[in-house]
Formats: sequence, C-alpha cells, structure tokens
Amino acid sequence: MTLEVTLCHRVGAFELDIAFTAPAGVTALFGRSGAGKSSVVNAVAGLFRPKAGRIVLNGRPLFDAEAGIFVPPHRRRMGYAFQDGRLFPHLSVRQNLCFAPGGKRPLDEVATLLGLTPLLDRRPRDLSGGEKSRVAMGRALMCDAEMLLLDEPMAALDTARKAEILPYLDRICQTSDLPVLYVSHALPEVAQLARTLIVLRDGRVSHAGPVADLLSDPEALPAIGGRAAVSVLRGHIAAHFAADDLTEVALSGGRLLLPRIALPIGRTVTLRIAAREVIVASTRPEGLSALNVLPATVTAVREGSGPGATLGLAIGRDVVLARITRRSLRALALSPGSACYAILKSTSIAPDDVIPETGGDGPTMDPRSAPGR
Repeated sequence: MTLEVTLCHRVGAFELDIAFTAPAGVTALFGRSGAGKSSVVNAVAGLFRPKAGRIVLNGRPLFDAEAGIFVPPHRRRMGYAFQDGRLFPHLSVRQNLCFAPGGKRPLDEVATLLGLTPLLDRRPRDLSGGEKSRVAMGRALMCDAEMLLLDEPMAALDTARKAEILPYLDRICQTSDLPVLYVSHALPEVAQLARTLIVLRDGRVSHAGPVADLLSDPEALPAIGGRAAVSVLRGHIAAHFAADDLTEVALSGGRLLLPRIALPIGRTVTLRIAAREVIVASTRPEGLSALNVLPATVTAVREGSGPGATLGLAIGRDVVLARITRRSLRALALSPGSACYAILKSTSIAPDDVIPETGGDGPTMDPRSAPGR
C-alpha cells in the first residue's frame, strides 16, 4: 500500500510544490508551522482541489489535474482526525464514534483499543482534552477507511495530556493495517510513531526517507532541528538485575544498562536517545558514574553556526548522534573515521523513550526506577 503525492498550489504568497511517496506504515509530515503540512493532508483528504498535480492511493487516482480527476472527500475513504477533534457536542462518545460514515470496525474493538469503554455514555463537555483526542481518533478508525490522516492530533494538549494519549496513538499505529499520514512538528512523537519521515520546509520537501536514517544524519539536522536531535535504536531486553532495578538492553554494537523496564526478556524495544545526552571521549574513560561506555567510530561531523557541533557515531550497525561543543571537537581531534567512545548515563533515557515493539500493555519502565540512580 502506497500513497503517491505530487502537488503544486499557490495560496497568496505561499507556494506549495510537493512530491513524495509514502509507503506502508506510518509516514510523518514534519516541519515548522507554515511549512505546508496541513495543506498537504487536506489535499489528500480532498478538502481542496490543487491547481496541479496527482494523488494516487494504492493505485487508485484520487486527483489528477491533467486527466480531470477529482474524487470528492466522501468517496475517498479517509479516516481524518483534526487538530481540534471536532466532536459533536450534543452526542455521546458512543454516538460520536458511530457517526463515522460506513463504519465497519466493531465499536467494542475501537473503544477497547483507545481505552474509551468507560466513557461511552459521556458528552464531549465531560471529557478531558486527551479523552476528546482519543474519541476523535476512534471516529477516524471507525469509518470504512483505506487510510488514516492524523493532523497534529495532540497539538492542543499540554505535556501531561500528551504523555497520556501517546501510548494509545502508538497502539493505533502499531496495530492498524492501514497506511497512516501523521502530521506533526514534535520530533519525539515522530521518532516514536513513524517509519517514514517527510520533512517540509517552505512548501517543499527538504528531506525524505526512513525515520531512523534521517534522525541519525547530521546533514539533515538543520531542517529537523539540531537541539531536538534524537537517535532511534532497536534492541531487545537481555537481562534484568533485581538487586539494583536495572535492565540490560542488547543493541547491535553493545549493551545498555537502563532503569528497570517492565517487559519480558527477549522483547524487542525501540530506544530514543537525545543527542545532547551523549558524551564523547577519545579514550576509554575510568572512574565514571555513567554505566554505559560503548566503542564507536565517527561517521560524520557537522559544525553549527554557534558553539555546537553534531557527530554521527557508528555503534555496531546503528548510528547515534552526539551534540558537543566545537571546542571539544577540536580538543579531541575528532573527524570522520576517528575511533572514540560514546558515554550515556542510565537515567538519561526517560520512561517514554523506551517503546515496546507492537502490542504490550502497561508502563515501559517500572515506577521504582526513579531518577538519580
């Protein structure tokens, strides 16, 4: 299942000139406000007719300017969750969910997936912001859709509510067999949810490719945002150490000790590691409180306009980003090909930076693993 998009459209002084292919799974449209993300997703939904271009879903043309094809929104079979939810205030949660056109998924299945069963008889006025967002996503799932469009469904939520709803959204993306186009300007959400990343800048595609590849590419950082840079690594639970509440995660290039992760041995997990949390040493350090010291090789160096520099570090088959100062870069004499060590404190990876692979309920980290260990 693929989505092919080519669009040209001018609105006032803003010109949209986009071309990308979204494969199966979750594709994130990422960029700053005004980059054109919502315009693209609205064009895919059929909410406006571009001046030129072509949109094809699974081989079926939805829009073709030259051929004069424009499938109206109600015939595109898109499940769309807007930023503001757009629930019907006079209907209950159950009625809002069942309002979805051509609904084929069982109500109980969607309610269970999103934790909505206790809320089915409530009205939107009695829901929290996170609960309203979950209902909006549930309604998108309920319709007879070929694709899900999620336009910044958590943009209006505070940090606490985002933490509440992100596991539900992750569950949708992991369990749904539909392609998903996810719009966001929040890098942690993209790193957790998406498989493919399309970076928009001023109405154009600046970068496109697998999320893990782009997030580990120092050259892509100016478009993505260097200060928020994260690496995405995949590993599995190798061991638990009850004596000090630690868990060992095996990666392609070594093992990390992290605060206890409440998952069974062998379970595959994805880790998000912030570049600012990685320390680099030219020789193996001793006498450190940090438990994780991994041999690495510098793959790339990108110096910013300020005091910072970003390194790409190959650790086994993975590439991890590290943010250091340019002074440290010169002092360590690091360049592509240099051997070094990547150092990471166990507590620098937060609970929501450990994502279990498909399925699995409950917290990813045990509450007992408090910061400071």
